[in-house]
Amino acid sequence: MLTIASWNVNGVRAALEHGMLKWLDEAKPDVLCIQETKAQPDQLPASLLEPRGYRTLWASAARKGYSGVAAFVRAEPVAVTPLGVLEHDCEGRVQILRFPQVTIVNTYFPNSQDAGARLDYKLGFCEALLERCNRLRADGQNLVICGDYNIAHQPIDLKNPKANENNAGYLPEERAWMDKFLAAGYVDTFRMFCPDPGHYTWWTYRFQARKKDIGWRLDYHCVNTEFRSAVAESTILKTVMGSDHCPVLLRLRV
Repeated sequence: MLTIASWNVNGVRAALEHGMLKWLDEAKPDVLCIQETKAQPDQLPASLLEPRGYRTLWASAARKGYSGVAAFVRAEPVAVTPLGVLEHDCEGRVQILRFPQVTIVNTYFPNSQDAGARLDYKLGFCEALLERCNRLRADGQNLVICGDYNIAHQPIDLKNPKANENNAGYLPEERAWMDKFLAAGYVDTFRMFCPDPGHYTWWTYRFQARKKDIGWRLDYHCVNTEFRSAVAESTILKTVMGSDHCPVLLRLRV
């Protein structure tokens, strides 16, 4: 069994202060993918760069304090590559970790921002990511595409869908791309096990949203359809604190 956790930590240094490494030591996933690190490796303490039992791999944004992804791995990947599109790689948005049994695509989708200010950039990113995933599949690789998609796909994926129809993360164009992505041969693994509403991975820090469970499901583990039979479990770790997102967990029979 291979366990892959994914967590938007909303600043890895803040997450460290809020017990991220203690949780990692207790949960012991084989791979932890994190997003929105907001840090360069040279800004981080040894406890984060060399946690017990893990090697860390970083894909930071060129701009300090912004975006970025990283992975904590028990076993060395065969290869680690970026998306391969400069305008997205300079923001540290994708890290492709190739292992013998699976390729993990750790990704932090852009936020389309108020009034869709970055919607075109986001949709360009989405298309580039889908194209790269399709190429990896054509090469015979099985994929786990995990991370913060910054998209609530369906009305059941957020508490107040009607009130958010014109808001970033729930725009028609974003949801239409998610439809296209899944139709292209990918599976939202959480929905393999749970068709019900009321399951979220992000809550605003305002209005006591987490306490009231007024949230959005923005964090996913998706796999290519050929690989869905390997999925044993896909869960949301709602009680894990330390960020405005909670981790999500995937277990694979590999």
